[in-house]
Amino acid sequence: MRLYALCDADILRERGSDLLSFAGRAKTLGAEVLQYRNKFADIAIVKADLITLRKVWEGFLIINDHYELASFCDGVHIGQEDLYAIDSDPVRAIKILKMAIGEDKIIGLSTHNAQEITTANSLDINYIGLGAYRATSTKSDAKVLGEKLDELAALSNHPVAAIGGVKLDDRFQHVTYNVIGSGLIPNENAK
Repeated sequence: MRLYALCDADILRERGSDLLSFAGRAKTLGAEVLQYRNKFADIAIVKADLITLRKVWEGFLIINDHYELASFCDGVHIGQEDLYAIDSDPVRAIKILKMAIGEDKIIGLSTHNAQEITTANSLDINYIGLGAYRATSTKSDAKVLGEKLDELAALSNHPVAAIGGVKLDDRFQHVTYNVIGSGLIPNENAK
C-alpha cells in the first residue's frame, strides 16, 4: 500500500511535535505525498510552513484548502464545501480552481459517498480522498464507512486515498493510498 501523510499543524502542536520531525518520520515510513493542513493559522504562517516543508520534502507536497498558496507546493486538496464555495457547478468550480492554481498542479477532492464519487468522476481532478474509514478525533462529524470504503473506492475513475482513522497496516483492494494522519504516525521525538 502506498502512503500519503496528512500533516495537521494543530495535532502536531498537541503532541509536542513539529513539521520537520513529522516530515522526517513520514519519509522514513515511505510516504510519497505530504498534505499540510493548518485550519486556524494566519496565511503568512501557512505560507512559511509550506516553504519550510518544501526544503525538506522531496515527494508531492499538497496544501489543504489554501489554494492561493498552490505556487509553494505541488497542488491542493479541497473538501466538498470548498468545491461548492468556488461555484455551484462542480465542473465550473474545478475549471476556476485550475485557472487559479495552474494546469500543472494536483487537485484532490474529499468524497464520502457514491453520489460524491460519481460527481468526482466527471471532474478534471487527480485523486479523491474517501472516508472516513474509522472514527477520528479530528472529524467528529464524519460518517464512518468502515468496510464499505473499499466497495465505494471501486466506483472511482480516479486514484483513491483512504482517509479517516486509517492505520499503517490497513489493506484495501481498490485504494491507491492510505492516508495516515499526524496523530497516527508515531513520532520518536514527541515529548
